[in-house]
Amino acid sequence: MIVGVPRETYPGEKRVALVPAVLANLAKAGLQVLIETGAGTAAGYPDPEYSDKGAKIAASRAEVFAQAEIITQVLCDGANDKTGHADLPLMRRGQILLGFLRPLGSSQVLQELAATGVSSFAVELMPRTTRAQSMDALSSMATMSGYKAVIVAADTLPRIFPMLTTAAGTITPGRVLIIGVGVAGLQAIATARRLGAVTSAYDMRPAAKEQVLSLGGRFVELPIEAKDAQDARGYATAQGEEFYKKQRELLGSAVAGSDVVITAAVVPGKKSPVLVTQDMVARMAPGSVIVDLAAERGGNCELTQAGKTVRSHEVSIIGTFNLASSVPYHASQMYAKNISSFLLNLVKDGKLQINEKDEIHRETLLTQGGEIVNARVREFVGLKPLSGEVGVK
Repeated sequence: MIVGVPRETYPGEKRVALVPAVLANLAKAGLQVLIETGAGTAAGYPDPEYSDKGAKIAASRAEVFAQAEIITQVLCDGANDKTGHADLPLMRRGQILLGFLRPLGSSQVLQELAATGVSSFAVELMPRTTRAQSMDALSSMATMSGYKAVIVAADTLPRIFPMLTTAAGTITPGRVLIIGVGVAGLQAIATARRLGAVTSAYDMRPAAKEQVLSLGGRFVELPIEAKDAQDARGYATAQGEEFYKKQRELLGSAVAGSDVVITAAVVPGKKSPVLVTQDMVARMAPGSVIVDLAAERGGNCELTQAGKTVRSHEVSIIGTFNLASSVPYHASQMYAKNISSFLLNLVKDGKLQINEKDEIHRETLLTQGGEIVNARVREFVGLKPLSGEVGVK
């Protein structure tokens, strides 16, 4: 079977779905890689490195889609809401599509993808189990984003993070607050600590406290309890406005006392909750920085503008998203490991084998045979359950 890797077309996207290092294992499973010329260049992987590992280089995008039985991308149509739609005419019935697809996004986009007849797998839907851990691209990219958020904040802040004792006096350490302790938040804590900042974190899930303390951070405890704080997959659940109102009131002092605030509180399929208000920003010291990792879904800060950096009350609010793409070499390396592990799970003896009893296949399969077949997604977009299909609960 041929696995096709087209060049990413989302504006500013530098990652590539597969890197040369994973090609040998794919070849052992009977998979030949066909990569569009220049697809890995921006990430630091030139065409000759792919050729040396046995990949074939395609002169055009159309050639990749025409010859490959499996197409793997970083941002497929749906996740790529700028240019991804242009790939739909290149797809054919029965072809496999694998990558980020934003399955809990637009119903119309999903229906249009289904109409092509491709069998698409959304990596966002990967179950959070030990067996699926090596395929968890969402966590891999969150790790990159959490790291880079701290680097961006440190570069923007007009002071340094570590405490220094010098002949010119003692410099006190920077104070960093992380709101939302998922994978990105945990990596942000670890990175800020490595840079020498006094780091605190808050999450409404009680289980997060132990994780924060294990990284040397301080856990901000609020006298407020969330109802059913996390779902079966470990993600935070949406709360009522009364909870968020009380939460904002209690978080105000912690935000005001921080030089850097990194927010990473997201609820899958829903608008991000507003946790930092304009009044809270106004209480921060001049020169302070907020990096909003939830910007793409509306933002955790009331003043966030997606894709932009704005200044309000002398505070920089950074709404840049897709931060993983700003460290494309290692982000691509991690993503390629996730995708190649997924491919090796799907392909046996050179043949695709979708097994409806396999939780990984069942939970990630999004479209097949012209239909949206994923049970969770069908429920989300208001479609009736299917019977006898792979994606049924």
